[in-house]
Amino acid sequence: MRQYAVPYKGYLAGSVVLNILSAVFNIFSFAILVPLLNILFKVDNTVYSFIPWDSAVSFKDKVINNFYFYVSDFAGTHGATTTLFLLAGVMILFTALKTSCYFGSNAVMIPISTGIVKELRCRIYNKILSLPIGFFTEERKGDIIARITGDVSEVENSIVASLSMLIKDPILILIYFGFLTWMSPEMMVFTIVFAPAFVWIMGVIGKQLRRSSLEAQALWSDTMSQVDETLGGLRVVKAFNAEKKMSRRFLDITDRMRRKVARVSTRQATAHPVSEFLGTVMLMIVLCVGGVMIISGKSLIGGSKFMDASTFIYFLVILYSVIEPIKELSRATYSVRKGLASMERINKILEAENPIKDPEQPKEVNAFTDAIRLENVSFTYDGSKQILNKVNLEIPRGRMIAIVGESGAGKTTLVDLIPRFWDVTAGSITVDGKDIREVAVKDLRALMGIVNQEPILFNDTIYNNIAFGVEGATEADVIAAAKIANAHDFILEKEQGYQTPIGDRGSKLSGGQRQRLSIARAILKNPPILILDEATASLDTESERLVQDALDRLMSTRTTIAIAHRLSTIRHADEIVVMHEGRIVERGKHEELIALGGYYKKLNDMQAL
Repeated sequence: MRQYAVPYKGYLAGSVVLNILSAVFNIFSFAILVPLLNILFKVDNTVYSFIPWDSAVSFKDKVINNFYFYVSDFAGTHGATTTLFLLAGVMILFTALKTSCYFGSNAVMIPISTGIVKELRCRIYNKILSLPIGFFTEERKGDIIARITGDVSEVENSIVASLSMLIKDPILILIYFGFLTWMSPEMMVFTIVFAPAFVWIMGVIGKQLRRSSLEAQALWSDTMSQVDETLGGLRVVKAFNAEKKMSRRFLDITDRMRRKVARVSTRQATAHPVSEFLGTVMLMIVLCVGGVMIISGKSLIGGSKFMDASTFIYFLVILYSVIEPIKELSRATYSVRKGLASMERINKILEAENPIKDPEQPKEVNAFTDAIRLENVSFTYDGSKQILNKVNLEIPRGRMIAIVGESGAGKTTLVDLIPRFWDVTAGSITVDGKDIREVAVKDLRALMGIVNQEPILFNDTIYNNIAFGVEGATEADVIAAAKIANAHDFILEKEQGYQTPIGDRGSKLSGGQRQRLSIARAILKNPPILILDEATASLDTESERLVQDALDRLMSTRTTIAIAHRLSTIRHADEIVVMHEGRIVERGKHEELIALGGYYKKLNDMQAL
């Protein structure tokens, strides 16, 4: 967390200064109690005379004596009532200064905590953007959302607590203990004896908090994942009358989370009463020891004269002031433990290794002039099952290559390797003779436009979805792309036209409309290489006709790699590649493959039925 706090060094320094002033003003404000008790209420009948500042008497005795002398002299001149009002006014002044500094010390913490949390959320989000697709096949979306929300909120609470623990509370404790030691070293001996026991007991109580917090946050992630799955599959849930089943699943998760959170909260709630009890025990022990010395008139150490009763009361008041920061310190320790548990989960994202890396000196590629070549390409996701096995394929510029095969044949995996969503396990992929691992990822993907089976749209306007990722696109460019994609007419039918919000993932549009917007986006990008992943597989006949017409226009001037489910859409491809169990088993034009009577003909006959 230290690296996040570096930009706020000025705020931290200000907090330190304000906390020191707050402690000093607190000491001075309660110091007024001593002359009030001694002089005005006749607790002490001692007659004070001025001691010269250059005398051999100890500095502490001179300060105390001369302070009492000035107050008693003022009281003798102006009367006890006037002195009472004056001392009360001074106490109010010092209290106002103390509370102002205390407020200021807390106020300067706000930009620190909010700034660090903003930076942390941005780092997580940017890390999510930079991680490869493979990372998210192993992580649930709900879990990632939980980390960027619930876990970051816990870290925010932990930041406030840790800053308090590292800055405010130690300063107050050191200043108060230092002043008490200056007042009476012998009394501090009895006080400090109990401090290690105090810390040890609080440590025992909080020992399991971090582990329990980790388990509670994991259950929170399960809850978010359940909500995400429900929203994504609500149509299926309702179609199968599975509302009660999903409700029971959610109830089970939330009930387990409730029990775990209750355990964590109960343990955390013990901080205040335990510290209150220990503080009171410490105070009573000091009171009894001091009371014995006041009654006897002698110190238990060395037999010298002990402080008077009013000074001892002041000592107890300042000692009581120490208890509050000690209690805050114990509470902060618990919050820090919870924050550390959440930070562990966040670091799983922030410290995740990204295997898709740019080379130190990337080769330049800003156009596509020759061909894409796959040479002995093999791929496995987890090192066990071979998804692709020694695939060789050449995709010349300006050609349309269609890839077909049964589910699980490796079609999508093969296509995903070209823009480096994954890296090959063995072999190589080159673009114009340059290995794609030697090219900057951004430059490589700038050559490609991708249209997926499920259109990926954002909760924004139609205009912004078409212009997504294309810098400097004009309104005329967007409209031209929409016309080529057969989207312009249905857009104009909307009440707000191109400025119509389309809802979450384009929920306000039909499947064909969403796909045509996706195609318009690819047209606007105008890439030399086009990748189609079963772009018409989920559409009805009318929508398919419109989308296919748009695709034909899009493919006419560029290199196309098309994964096809419906063989009718790729009959006119320059070459059809048939895949089976991670290998290319057939290749050629439609008529040639039908004549072979192999895998392709079998697929074609099944669709003909």
